[in-house]
This record gives sequence, C-alpha cells and structure tokens, in this order.
Amino acid sequence: MTIDNFYSILLTHFTANTFIKATLGNTRSKADALKNVLIKPVKIKEEIKYSFVFRNATNDITKNFYATEALEQIQELLRDNFLNADVFTIENNFHVMQKKTGEVKIVQRKANASAIEISLEHNHQKTRLIGQDNKKYLQALGILSTSGEVKKEMQHKYKQINRYVEIVADVLRDANVQTNLHIVDMGSGKGYLTFALADYLLQQKNNATFVGVEMRKDMVDLCNNIATQSGFTNLQFVQGTIQETNVPNMNVLIALHACDTATDDAIHKGVAANAEIIICAPCCHKQVRKAMKPNATLHAITKHGILLERQAELITDALRALWLESKAYKTKVFDFVDVNDTPKNVMIVATKIKRSTAELEGYTQQFIELKNMFGVEWCDIEKE
Repeated sequence: MTIDNFYSILLTHFTANTFIKATLGNTRSKADALKNVLIKPVKIKEEIKYSFVFRNATNDITKNFYATEALEQIQELLRDNFLNADVFTIENNFHVMQKKTGEVKIVQRKANASAIEISLEHNHQKTRLIGQDNKKYLQALGILSTSGEVKKEMQHKYKQINRYVEIVADVLRDANVQTNLHIVDMGSGKGYLTFALADYLLQQKNNATFVGVEMRKDMVDLCNNIATQSGFTNLQFVQGTIQETNVPNMNVLIALHACDTATDDAIHKGVAANAEIIICAPCCHKQVRKAMKPNATLHAITKHGILLERQAELITDALRALWLESKAYKTKVFDFVDVNDTPKNVMIVATKIKRSTAELEGYTQQFIELKNMFGVEWCDIEKE
C-alpha cells in the first residue's frame, strides 16, 4: 500500500463515519516542540468534525476540522513533523512507519471488534491525572462534595489543578529530574496545587518531599491538618515569607501567583539554591510599571493606563526570563490555563543548563537593552 492509497482509504472512513481515532507521533526532529497529535471524531451542533489535540512540551492546543481539512492536516503533519501514525477504524487498523529517507511501510490489520467504540460527544469526561476517587484532601479543600463529585463552582479550580500537574510532570520528565526531588512551594496558600502534585508524585512512587511556605498561620495549620488526615507524610507546611524563609537542599522551586515583587523574591531563592527547576506564575506587576520612563517613540503605547499596564506585564516577565537565562537557565514562557479560568495564567519555567560565559554575557546584554528601551533604570529581579 502506498501513502497515497492510505490517504484515500482514510478519507473514505471519514466520509462513512467509520473512523475511530488516530495518533501521530515519533517526531522528525527532537527539537520540535510538538510531541504528538491525537485525533478523534466529535459532534458539534449536529455536525461531525475531527478534533485534533496538538500536544506540545508545555501545553495542549485543540482544533476542530471538517473531513477534507482533517485529511490535509494529517498529510501535512506526516510530511513535516511526524514519522509514524496509528489509525483505528471500525473495519481495519493501520500502522504507518516512515523513514527520513522517504521509505514508507504501512501495516493493515483487521479491527478488534471488542475494542470498537466511537464517541462523538464533544464534552466527554476526560481522564485526568488527579482523579476523584479516595481524595480526602480534595474534599477537605472544598473541591469535591461529600459524595466525591466535583462541585459545580469548583470545576475551574479542578481543571486548573490537573493542568498544573500535567505541566510539572512534563517539565520533570523533559529535564530528567524525576527522583530525589525536594520541592518547595513558595506562597502555597490553601495548598490546592501543592497537595495535587504531592499526590501525583506519590502515585508515581517518587520519593519527593514537599515544603509549602505560607505567611498566614491559619492556612499553615489548615494544610498541615489536611496533610496528616490524608496520610501525606512527605508534605509539610511552614509559616514565613518568601523573602525570609530558607529551605535547605531544595532542587525544585515553585511560586504561583506570588504578588508583585514576591515572584522576584522566589526566583532569587531558587537561583541562590542552584535549583534545577524554577516554576512561577506571576501575579500583579507594579514595580516595573512605576519605574518605566519610555522615550517619545513609545509614548503612544504607554500614555493610556490600560496599555501601560499590559506593556509593563510583558516587559516584567520578559526581564525575568532574560535574567534567568543570564544565570544559566533555559526558560519557557506560556499560558498554562485558559484565560477564562484565571486572567493570571502566564507561567515561566526555568531549567538549569550549562552555558558558556559568552552566552551568559549575551543574555545580560539583552536584559540591559530591554530595560534601556523602556527607560527602566532598575527592576526588582536585579537585586542580590
């Protein structure tokens, strides 16, 4: 069977509604941020479309296509991004294997009748890393009801928790840092995310230990009680500020929604500890906004309060990422949840790597040039 024959057969299955699902994988380039693509049929407003979940290193993007568009997407992806495809239909299953030389092998097998199942429901229940069974801590935190169901008003929080765990799990795997973890969550608050990550790594039989740092004593007491009741012997919460608390031996630092310059305090703690991974989701950005004195050319985009505020947010996080790069970290900046779930959804992930002196000096120069462009004489991330 040639690849063109395969595409023709695939379109036939699309048209006949006998296509079940497909997975595209085995990237042509290890540097490609796109790791695999999951495809399945969905019914949206009584129309059949094909849902593509583009799974990147740090986020998932879902797009829906009509049959001919879906086929074009698959052809493009197998040409430019992936070498392999596994396709399941009611009648037959196909395994496509390509080599970079252009050689193609396609194996066709009869479908297993007991495995045939086509779901066209768009809003099906998703399998999540953090489930609902036997989760005492989720009930104690008010996410699950006494019957174990996710409360209607907590659906966004439950979704956010699972997305967060997916991202951190991917970061740990990609950085090859999955054992002997000592994770510190700076500004842990009520501990939603801290508990969930501890739960996930415990399921993976990982020997990670956790410390949640929180300024409010009532939150510390609450979280320690929940940890004890839920059997988390690897998790404790301590009272203190990010700036003043020192936790020895940490190799992963997390700081989510630490207000204003507290994010910078957390980043500094991670760098000073030579942490292998630093993960932060900044909150408000007041310090740089007040320090900005842009030149006349940039006045048009900073004279309006709302535009100045948004520009300051972008510049602040760009400066944080560049500063981390200058300290021998590789950084990624991305949306980690839908903006409808929380407007503060930008995440910065920094992984410790080896860099030459010239590279470090180059990032330092970029940092200085960005500050100069917007007239920022000093920003909090620079403090030592």
